[in-house]
Amino acid sequence: MRPPIRIAISGALGRMGCQMVDAVRADARLALAARFHRQGSAGDGLVSRDEALAAADVVIDFTTPAASAELAGICAQRGGPALVIGSTGFDAGQLAAIAAAAKAVAIVRSGSFSLGLNMLVGLVGQAAKALASDDWDAEIFEGHHRHKIDAPSGTALMLGHAVAGGRGVDLDRVARRVRDGVTGARPPGEIGFAVIRGGGIVGEHSVSFCAEGETVTVSHAAGDRIMFARGAIAAALWVAGRAPGEYDMRDVLGFGAA
Repeated sequence: MRPPIRIAISGALGRMGCQMVDAVRADARLALAARFHRQGSAGDGLVSRDEALAAADVVIDFTTPAASAELAGICAQRGGPALVIGSTGFDAGQLAAIAAAAKAVAIVRSGSFSLGLNMLVGLVGQAAKALASDDWDAEIFEGHHRHKIDAPSGTALMLGHAVAGGRGVDLDRVARRVRDGVTGARPPGEIGFAVIRGGGIVGEHSVSFCAEGETVTVSHAAGDRIMFARGAIAAALWVAGRAPGEYDMRDVLGFGAA
């Protein structure tokens, strides 16, 4: 029988960190090897980052873009452990750092670890390919709790890239993230984003394709963060012992090329 995969939780005192600790402890395929948080944090059972990395096969990280990029670089320098990264809001430099680290260690990075949401991404890409951008305007809506610090969400950007990919265009060239004041008529091919932040919304996403006389909307709503924890566990089981590379949930679910 395969021994349990040793998991370290980064950001263990955060909202998702606490959820991940409970989920790992409840899964017989995994062993909670270590919990760590930002430098100087104190808590029962917390260890240093170096101690955690030495004890783990896989680190699950839902922290901040800067912390995740730094952690990826350190794991690469050490030659492990593998990483599951659920942080969002990365800038270009941070994404480049993670891509560089993935040449030395296996990293699963995703804007969402929900199975249903990743299915939605696939459906959106197919719809965008089938519905001509000159006739069908694409709008992406997302809502999250008041504590979320980045916008649009990583998941909304995943959906934006799915629309852009289906249309064969670069998202950055056609995205409209903010509308305010006299914006003028909507240009053909634009991909719009709308964001709300409030209360305890776990996560709501929808994509609407709007034409004259009809609208097609596909959506997903998260009811509990446990769905993200389940996805992260699936990613950790999949990435343990994997060859270096940057992967996403489509790879984990068997939809990608890996």
